[in-house]
Amino acid sequence: MSMLRLAIVGLGKIARDQHLPAVAGLPDIAIAAVVSRNARLDGVPCFESLEALFASDVAVDAVALCTPPQVRRAQAALALAAGKHVMLEKPPGATVSELAPLIASARDKGLTLFATWHSRHAPAVEPARAFLAANRPLSVKIDWREDVRVWHPGQDWIFEAGGLGVFDPGINALSILTRILPRPIFLRGAGLAFPADRAAPIAAELDLADEAGLSIRAEFDFLQTGPQSWDMRIETEGGTLMLSAGGAKLDHDGRPLVDEAEAEYPALYRRFVDLVGGRESDVDLAPLQLVADAFLLGQRRSMEAFTW
Repeated sequence: MSMLRLAIVGLGKIARDQHLPAVAGLPDIAIAAVVSRNARLDGVPCFESLEALFASDVAVDAVALCTPPQVRRAQAALALAAGKHVMLEKPPGATVSELAPLIASARDKGLTLFATWHSRHAPAVEPARAFLAANRPLSVKIDWREDVRVWHPGQDWIFEAGGLGVFDPGINALSILTRILPRPIFLRGAGLAFPADRAAPIAAELDLADEAGLSIRAEFDFLQTGPQSWDMRIETEGGTLMLSAGGAKLDHDGRPLVDEAEAEYPALYRRFVDLVGGRESDVDLAPLQLVADAFLLGQRRSMEAFTW
């Protein structure tokens, strides 16, 4: 396969922190263009819209959509119509139903649509999955707590409708959970805390289960100061499994099994290149469906207004 020519769409924090370094470290993909209304990348052609890019003589094979989820569906549809492969940052959209037409469009055109879940590529995830396949889980407790002012400074879109609020990090935990557990899971109930001036929650508690009755409790908090926590404690018939640091570390009964630096985004792009080579798609909506269910079932409570 020849070099995959990529356009980065949305040159914000996640693109600069993760996408650009990941692509720079791989031999079979290169950034050929950037689409951004107000940001530029030295040495790379920049356009204010996808329409302007596709009307130019700059050739690209694929786009990576790093924009807020509220606008990704229209951008993905435009790119697929132009014959481009599409990588979607997480979450893949602002709603579940908007993905079906994109999946059909990619299939009909023989293009790749890749809904990425970067946390599934953390080093402890597959070892945890293998352990749970051999040791029946008895209970799961998830604590996912971070400071929105540190990780999303000034990004008001995250608290707008479709921005997910605390589920923006929380969906990372759900993506890991739905990967490592041996059975499908579903939501039984939820509590959602909304700042009085915002349209998306800033904290959430979820009660989930599988068909065998496995008890799963998840707590998400966007106001955590001091140490941040992205942890999952799983009691099993074979002892206690502790996944921490967002999937970078794994302990079994206090004994370290995995402790590695994260390399999630290079793994995502290797997967994308492989999918494009095979003209295949990969769109798993399970984490987003659980978030949608939380909005359907969640008991809502109001709290004080949020300011940056």
